[in-house]
Amino acid sequence: MAEVDRFAEIRPYNDDEVAGAIERLVQDDEFIGAIARYRFGNLVGWLGWAIRPLIRAVLRRKWAGVTTVRQVQLGVSRYMEHMIAGSTRGVTFSGLEHLEPGKGYLFVSNHRDIAMDPAFVNWGLFNNGFDTVRIAIGDNLLRKPCATELMKLNKSFIVKRSAKGPRELMKTLGDLSAYIGESLAGGHSIWIAQKEGRAKDGDDRTDPAILKMFYMEGKKQKLAFADYMARLNIVPVSISYECDPTDLAKARELYEKAHHGRYEKGEFEDIESIVAGIVGQKGRVHVAFGAPILDGFDDPDGLAALIDRSIWSSYHLFANNFLAAGERDKASAEEAAAYAERLDKVPTELRDLWRTMYAKPVENSKNI
Repeated sequence: MAEVDRFAEIRPYNDDEVAGAIERLVQDDEFIGAIARYRFGNLVGWLGWAIRPLIRAVLRRKWAGVTTVRQVQLGVSRYMEHMIAGSTRGVTFSGLEHLEPGKGYLFVSNHRDIAMDPAFVNWGLFNNGFDTVRIAIGDNLLRKPCATELMKLNKSFIVKRSAKGPRELMKTLGDLSAYIGESLAGGHSIWIAQKEGRAKDGDDRTDPAILKMFYMEGKKQKLAFADYMARLNIVPVSISYECDPTDLAKARELYEKAHHGRYEKGEFEDIESIVAGIVGQKGRVHVAFGAPILDGFDDPDGLAALIDRSIWSSYHLFANNFLAAGERDKASAEEAAAYAERLDKVPTELRDLWRTMYAKPVENSKNI
């Protein structure tokens, strides 16, 4: 009798599933249509009958030899090179000396960009001799089958935020905790955000509920919180963007919530945020890997505080951050002029919120 795959619904694809996933993508009309609209615009309206089969043929030829997850990752790395060259002024890394090749780490990261945060972490690992991570992604971003296929091909596993009812929620969280624990024990690293959703206000704080979820598997094994969490090799990661391509959209959402009590997200807003984060100008980017947290805590709140201090202390502060915090002496005249030019383009009603999201990391760095 075949062994039941407990994590089949949430885990990334294995090598033997890659070819099937690629064929489903090629056959997916929405996926092909999205590529057609992106590449050919209005021509699709009257030449779609010819363009869509052409795209399918090109993709089949391009992906014909792709049969492993490693090959998918190599393809992503080539795209990353072009993206970094076109939308950043350089990406730097620190703290990689804390890591050992072949060891599984639980990277708990601040979260500013849906797609690029884990992508930059992977870029640093990949180019320094480490294996790439398995990426936690909420099912709210996977409303289309093609999105699920793409994410699971790229080593993403699914966090079922849509789970309803106490029993379903507990099973979902228990499975997630077990999957993370098994992955790490097998030498596979994990990337997960320190809390649900991006820190739109620039305040990077770890939600203890995330840490309680990690511990569910340890609790099941009757292990003390500190003992089990030490096994997970938790590494805080701080990602800093000189410029956030989605800063105006974030400020607008915060404004609407503050002044109208709620914010209605558009049907394709998450996808638009992903695209903006990928193609938008980010300036310089820095990714800091902290030392693994193995002790010094007894409960989720204590561990969350240690993660926060690590992220705040290693956050790379750019001139934009200091200028937004009113510390003009820490920026050159040229940097101050560029900042003022950016601020002038921000609608008046959003400026305080916009400034706050850049200033908050400076404030947090003083609270370590």
